[in-house]
Amino acid sequence: MGNYSEAHICQCLSRLATDRRNSPVTITGNRLKTGEKFVDGVLGLARGLIELGLQPGDIVAISAFNSDLYLEWLLAVAFVGGIAAPLNYRWSLEEARLAMEVVRPILLVNDVSCTSWHSKFRADLVPSMRWHVYMNSPIAYSTIGNELTTEMLKKPARRSPPFNYSWAPDGTAIICFTSGTTGRPKGVALSHSALIVQSLAKVAVVGYSEDDIYLHTAPLCHIGGLSSAMTMLMVGGCHVLTPKFEANSTLEAIEQHHVTSLITVPAMMADIISLIRTKEEWEGFATVKKILNGGGSLSPELLKGATKIFPKAKILSAYGMTETCSSLTFMILYDPMNDTADQPFQATGYTKTSLAHKLAGICVGKPAPHVEIRVSVEDSSPAGPILTRGPHIMLRYWGQTPGEASCPGDESWLETGDIGQIDDCGNVWLMGRTKGRIKSGGENVYPEEVETVLAKHPGVAGSAVVGVPDSRLTEIVVACIQVKGNWKWANYTSDHSIKGDKLRLSSEVLHQFCKEKNLSGFKIPKAFIRWQKSFPLTTTGKLRREQVKREVMSHMQLLPSCL
Repeated sequence: MGNYSEAHICQCLSRLATDRRNSPVTITGNRLKTGEKFVDGVLGLARGLIELGLQPGDIVAISAFNSDLYLEWLLAVAFVGGIAAPLNYRWSLEEARLAMEVVRPILLVNDVSCTSWHSKFRADLVPSMRWHVYMNSPIAYSTIGNELTTEMLKKPARRSPPFNYSWAPDGTAIICFTSGTTGRPKGVALSHSALIVQSLAKVAVVGYSEDDIYLHTAPLCHIGGLSSAMTMLMVGGCHVLTPKFEANSTLEAIEQHHVTSLITVPAMMADIISLIRTKEEWEGFATVKKILNGGGSLSPELLKGATKIFPKAKILSAYGMTETCSSLTFMILYDPMNDTADQPFQATGYTKTSLAHKLAGICVGKPAPHVEIRVSVEDSSPAGPILTRGPHIMLRYWGQTPGEASCPGDESWLETGDIGQIDDCGNVWLMGRTKGRIKSGGENVYPEEVETVLAKHPGVAGSAVVGVPDSRLTEIVVACIQVKGNWKWANYTSDHSIKGDKLRLSSEVLHQFCKEKNLSGFKIPKAFIRWQKSFPLTTTGKLRREQVKREVMSHMQLLPSCL
């Protein structure tokens, strides 16, 4: 059991069962559940798990599309003191197997419609697993042995508070996986306290309330989607759940259910804007009041498009990571209450700073109320590794052995892996990743800073900057360039066939552009390579920079004359 003065994510059930008893709490397709019905589902499933033999500290892996049942499973597992471990439904069978090898679940819950690996999965691939549950499937499956369904597990349960929930022995509530940019997924152990203080931060900064109708656009296996879901459960808002993000279904859901809030990443916003521009009429703009963007900054072009489509919405960006239970800092990009004709895209309120890059890097706003951030300054440089501490920090990486701690030296501070600085107003500025840092001629070059400059060129669709070994400089800076469709790439200055074309890109053109944008000489790429395919990404959309680097090195060895 535990001390009921401690944090627990199931503390939201009392509010849902009383204040929101007859109010819509979840909408999945044509299925609507009130607070009473939803809590009944959680408690019934929790009782079924106890009868099945689930013990505090046991791990339940979940791989499924978003749904009301997914939310019920997360809370029911926590209610009995178990630990939920959401798996990314985009993973291959091998990636899923490796993740389960780390956490050793005794039970796997999956939605058979959402991914191909489920049909190939065998229980003997995970020796720890005792039961396999189909989340929302009818009894068309074999129930011989350890196969069950959610409905088979649910038992009648007493619904009136107080609810006597349990804790896992070490206080872990959820293990959320992060892919990083290389290697196998890591399981991040998050406490009940971390999830609750993160929810309170979103309530304080974004302004979520019980009046919100929140559309789940991010998958519940990602920390962004998961932490926002917990926030809405705490305040008692209404959850609108579609299986996964698709621009068309998102717009339909906004219109049909009068959605007031959602979260995005830049790729989602780009898809939404592109689709709306094809429509003659769209009424969803009237209800959306809050948009929280994560997973990278919105470009000025995307922000302008978003404010035109959602003119009544406050648009914020967040910077964070799985290891910090989502958002560390917030920045208001646009607030319709403070809009002015001459500066419609100025950050307001929480940051009080212009979106222009006043310092090197990108401004990501101020820390959330519960977050401490400091920069570990090296020598006389104002920039350095960004560290954080507070109740939002992960307990550990699951299965971590001594010597693998992520907080060397002072263990109270977590290294984020980012390099940056903090200005006089308390705003955090990101310059790049520690692992991606390039050492060229004794100077530090952060790839993200160079990529930010290159992104401003109208002919550049995308870029990836890496450091390649060099005998004299240690490393040289190389930029891989994706060219916009109406632009042409010239390999040589003597390429007369396109030399007179105004929409022309070349190494010389981009080198001069970097100089004009006041990029320091040692940061300007020594070589530009045209990249004619998609950049390799992790399942969470992060650039696999090491893979790009390997391909660049291979290219330079085989085709040095093309650089």
